[in-house]
Amino acid sequence: MIKNYQIRPALVNDKQEIANLMFFEERVHRHLDWKNPTDWLGSPFYWVLERNSHIMAALACPQEKNEGAWLRLFTHKENFTTQEAWDALWEKAKEDLEEKGKTKISAITVKGWMQSLLRQSGFVNEEQIVIMSWEGEKPPSWSQPKGIRLRKMTEADLPWVVDVDVDAFVPLWHNSLSVLQQVYSESVSATVAESEEGIIGYQISTYSPFGAHLARLAVRTKMQRQGIASALIGDLIEKVFAKEIAQISVNTQSKNEHSIALYEKCGFKRTEEEYPIYSFQIAGRDQEKEI
Repeated sequence: MIKNYQIRPALVNDKQEIANLMFFEERVHRHLDWKNPTDWLGSPFYWVLERNSHIMAALACPQEKNEGAWLRLFTHKENFTTQEAWDALWEKAKEDLEEKGKTKISAITVKGWMQSLLRQSGFVNEEQIVIMSWEGEKPPSWSQPKGIRLRKMTEADLPWVVDVDVDAFVPLWHNSLSVLQQVYSESVSATVAESEEGIIGYQISTYSPFGAHLARLAVRTKMQRQGIASALIGDLIEKVFAKEIAQISVNTQSKNEHSIALYEKCGFKRTEEEYPIYSFQIAGRDQEKEI
């Protein structure tokens, strides 16, 4: 058992110690995200386990929205076992999250030790992140929907891009303006689709070790199934192909049959690579029983 320790909220001044844990320790779970876990310091639902004024472990699941949050970090020093560190921090996390109210905590990991911790704590593997890849010899044919214009995204478009993102995805998958600004700054291709109503769709793609990665694709709900997403993908493939990039990867969810069908239509094929998504439902202390 861990003795003589305290658990407290993580502070901005803890950045270096937490960064050292993430860099030097063997057991590190971090969310597959554009933001570094230390960027969330100062947010609620971020804890450290401390002994003798030294940080020995950290766990973070900061919430941008009330509807859910990602488990963005868990790591610890080798002075005690993974199970001890997790049990202590997760119990504190559940206690604080229950005070806040009903929410769902989700995690994506391919590490066996982390998956075991999640399952033992009641997390359920609800679906998979599947990886798809385009490796065609030439760009696919595509047509631009009537009344829709595709153009290069500018940084000034990003607030409207965020609005499209919020409309197109459930809260857990929303990206904030700061995240989209970071992705945009690293993009190899970024395009918006416009109608007379303004921006109604977009794609942002970044470089990957094997070519390009379609990091984000979204179309407003009321404008979906009109060929806009296919046009954005076709235009993307043409642009990166012209740069002699012959492979494009993309992630989607195993239960999102419409998304998988869209990518397959555009020439993407599923790879064998998958990442499980685990979720834990926090009921909240004051939840009324259903009648």
